[in-house]
Amino acid sequence: MEEVILKASRRNVIGKQVSAIRREGRLPAVIYGHRIDPISIELNLHDASKSLTGLAPSTLVTVDLEGETHKALVREKQRNKITGMLLHVDFMAVSMMEKLRAQVFVELVGTAPAVKEMSGVLMSGANEVGVESLPQDLPERLVVDLAGLEKIGDGIYVRDLVVPEGVKILDDPDTMIALVTTQAAEEVEVAPVVEEALEEEPEVIERGKKEEEEEEEKE
Repeated sequence: MEEVILKASRRNVIGKQVSAIRREGRLPAVIYGHRIDPISIELNLHDASKSLTGLAPSTLVTVDLEGETHKALVREKQRNKITGMLLHVDFMAVSMMEKLRAQVFVELVGTAPAVKEMSGVLMSGANEVGVESLPQDLPERLVVDLAGLEKIGDGIYVRDLVVPEGVKILDDPDTMIALVTTQAAEEVEVAPVVEEALEEEPEVIERGKKEEEEEEEKE
């Protein structure tokens, strides 16, 4: 995938006053993380919206902050619930030399023979998994081929996922990804996701961090 570079500038406007810069076509954001204090920034709303659309949560982006570049992951995108317009973005700067944890999408491709030839019902389970790796080794997604599901009862689980070298899956190996069954969806139980305890915890990439803008009025 082509490198995503986002031009940014420092932002002095904070709190409810950020509504004004949105009306001027600018997107408020914050960058924080590895060995840097949180910095309030702003981006061109049109350009940023175009670049961030469809971006996987494990995709590295480059934030060019007035000539100073930061490798980062998009931790959270806040949107207007009615229009879908971006309101605020959290970027988490990372060190390319230290492992981190992130969620990676699981993409199902192909057709299960048991569905096509035996009228089976394909049940999908986890659509993303937690992984640990160096930032540059993070896959954008894990592609799962359904062609191996040849009979009723065949399934694909976290233990069956193939990951690139240097990537470790953290989820419970018995978590279901896809299963061919004749049962109704509500009767299929998905194993809970359990993270491994590590002696030395790497950085965790997850959604949920809020900046001072969280209390502001949503346009």
